Amino acid sequence: MQYFWLNKENNKNLIVFFNGWGMNETPVKHLVKANFDILFLYDYRDLDFDFSIFDFAKYEKKYLICWSMGVFAVNNFYNIFNNFDKKIAINGTTKVIDDNFGIPEKIYKITVKFLNEDSLDKFIKNMFKGGSLNPEITITRTLAELKEELIEIQKMSFENEIDFNKAIISNDDRIIPTKNQLNFWQNKTNISLIDSTHCPFQNYSSWQELLC
Repeated sequence: MQYFWLNKENNKNLIVFFNGWGMNETPVKHLVKANFDILFLYDYRDLDFDFSIFDFAKYEKKYLICWSMGVFAVNNFYNIFNNFDKKIAINGTTKVIDDNFGIPEKIYKITVKFLNEDSLDKFIKNMFKGGSLNPEITITRTLAELKEELIEIQKMSFENEIDFNKAIISNDDRIIPTKNQLNFWQNKTNISLIDSTHCPFQNYSSWQELLC
């Protein structure tokens, strides 16, 4: 796993953001950061990561926001993040490959098998299809790395699942079907159904809005 600070100004509040597969910071770059330090995490090929390098204890409030594949990957760090003050899942589930609760298994396997530049471009377009904003997405990692990540995710399983306080679900998600997300989150947490696509950040202007 890799990280960088999207914002680090010794604020009293911390947001830890687990990104979606293959994405960079572009989809959330427009969000006003206000009084948050924001730790950005991505690349789930290897979840052997030492969070002790960060002094989370110094923050008064700590928030977890996970998008897409990040909703799954964060469960490897249950003992660290489950005690955060608020935990938001966005267009993802903890059962990322599942016919009823995630990406249907057949579609996932086809994605892995036939991943190339054309299919990756189609994936990105599906993320924004129907949305009002289609930002320029720059994939900075190689196709080999992205494919490896998909393969490794198939092997992962976790003993515990984060107790998310809210699930934000788009009504036109072409990546993780909206129906499957609703199936998963019902009776588990509060659901906010929004009019958007798999990448819903164009619906928001600030990180604070995501936390509301």
